[in-house]
Amino acid sequence: MTAHPHKAGFVNIVGKPNVGKSTLMNILVGERLSIISPKAQTTRHRILGLTNSDHYQIVFSDTPGMLKPQYELHKSMMGFVNLSLEDADVILFVTDLFETDEEIEEVIKRINESLIPVLLVINKIDLAKEGQLEEVTNYWTSRVKAQLVIPISAKENFNTDRILPEILERLPEHPAFYDKEELTDRPERFFASEIIREKIFTNYKKEIPYSTEVGIEDFHEEEQIIRIRATIFVERNSQKGIIIGNKGKMLKKVGIESRIDLEKFFGKKVFLETFVKVEPDWRKNKAKLKKFGYDPY
Repeated sequence: MTAHPHKAGFVNIVGKPNVGKSTLMNILVGERLSIISPKAQTTRHRILGLTNSDHYQIVFSDTPGMLKPQYELHKSMMGFVNLSLEDADVILFVTDLFETDEEIEEVIKRINESLIPVLLVINKIDLAKEGQLEEVTNYWTSRVKAQLVIPISAKENFNTDRILPEILERLPEHPAFYDKEELTDRPERFFASEIIREKIFTNYKKEIPYSTEVGIEDFHEEEQIIRIRATIFVERNSQKGIIIGNKGKMLKKVGIESRIDLEKFFGKKVFLETFVKVEPDWRKNKAKLKKFGYDPY
């Protein structure tokens, strides 16, 4: 009897902000690893999630949305995107019914020249009007050299089951890169900060979510409880007041919502303390960005 060959490889999910990359990543991995928010540019780091079986290991990578950099933060985010194009075995290029290739022509050129197999995933087809999907498909297939087009609705989890078999068909034979018991390469502190940051995105408007970063100052796990001390960094004193809110109500709301999701994620009780600190112009300062983990190379 011939042994079943083991496949393993890196599948990198790329696309413009807010096209549903993080939702798709969470569906494919089967766990909620990436922030989901209706606001664009929610994902700032490259997040790896693992899908394992006896015969394969897929290392999925959710990357920040492709954009034209305006801050040092954006340059770092695009660094994660560029890095993901260098080590991919398969690229999932995710778009939707409403996006164009404006501002990302150079990245698309790099993808087309890379010779990496590309699966073109068109999301949000539950919103399609008559003839729109065909029009969008023609638009993107004229720009991206894709081996296959897969129309989906990540929100409705429609047709997403087509993606995994197509990935496996294109993965090389290779031993597993990570322990099969692992779900991600990121530490627990990272996901604690991401969960809190997600609540900031859902509770505040305009520039506030984009001006904040979350640092986990202390993460102490006991048998029955995890004790977490987190600092929310903002760029200006006025933003600090908005984060805290009248009599601390907004910060308390963020803390309660974060704790609920932290307990779901870690599977045990969580005691969470949150503080707010001003870190002037952190998005424009390379040294401060490195402190917050934005150093893709």
